[in-house]
Amino acid sequence: MRASHLKFCAILLLVSISLPIPAWAESAGDHVAKFQSGLISVMKEAEVLGVKGRFEKLAPLIKQTFHLSLMAGLSAGQYWNQADSKQQQRLVDAFTNMSIATLATLFDGYSGEEFSIVGERPGPQGLTFVDTSLKVPGRDKNVTISYVARKFEGDWLLIDVIVDGGISELKVRISEYRLTLNKGGIEALIELLNNKVKSLLS
Repeated sequence: MRASHLKFCAILLLVSISLPIPAWAESAGDHVAKFQSGLISVMKEAEVLGVKGRFEKLAPLIKQTFHLSLMAGLSAGQYWNQADSKQQQRLVDAFTNMSIATLATLFDGYSGEEFSIVGERPGPQGLTFVDTSLKVPGRDKNVTISYVARKFEGDWLLIDVIVDGGISELKVRISEYRLTLNKGGIEALIELLNNKVKSLLS
């Protein structure tokens, strides 16, 4: 057991002596490991499932792993607060479907890939970075993937992904969507995302 886990358990004992103590508490790394395990499972069935089948299989996994409503709101920037609740929900739905469709398209097969957790490191404002490595057969260098996690009401959720030490995926989306938002607001972005989903799944 890691030293950090031992410290956590000790603190829990001190403040909750009268309460039943859970035998195990999920860490940010555990949360990422679950996601990567589910992703590998879908990859192994990729050819049989097809892109639409992969979309259906990945949907619950991604919704349980990422804070998609927060990510959608951050992607919309100032336009999020200008939208009404129905527009906000439609944007979240479009953003969610686009995120799932993107992964369903990218991970379209399995040839022995392996994910491994490298470690966790603290970030600002309660964030935790989970560093992982993707081993791809035939590739000399592993792909490094860092997930940005945070606890929301006691549960870990991911809010960003950084591949090979580059720019965060969320920042890339914010940049990509800015022109569309400036031209047509939330409605234009919703239309853009829905069209991308149709294109990816066709």
